[in-house]
Amino acid sequence: MRGEHVHNKLVRDGIPELIRRAGKTPVCRIAAEEEFGKLLQEKLYEEVREFVASGEVEELADILEVVAALAERKGVGLQELLAMAAAKREKRGGFAGRIVLEKVLEKNAVAGGKNENLP
Repeated sequence: MRGEHVHNKLVRDGIPELIRRAGKTPVCRIAAEEEFGKLLQEKLYEEVREFVASGEVEELADILEVVAALAERKGVGLQELLAMAAAKREKRGGFAGRIVLEKVLEKNAVAGGKNENLP
């Protein structure tokens, strides 16, 4: 229909009001509980694609907002999730080393047993 833009996607809570202020009429509904998780996952993919396309740090904030909502559905607050990430980083490391795992050789396939190029 002319003058109509169909989205059918999850939006931030303040978006309908912003649309009203622009003189337009938002047509919205509240997602059912069982639908909400799927919509959040779709939103996560959307936000990741936007970050990959633009490289803008602001898109990372959008990703974080969606991740926080997903964690909340699992009963985990953002601070607890960040603590979990820190614990995992402490145990397994982060990504600052820029290490790319190309392949894994069995012990008997490597003379000397250690790749001297890595820590």
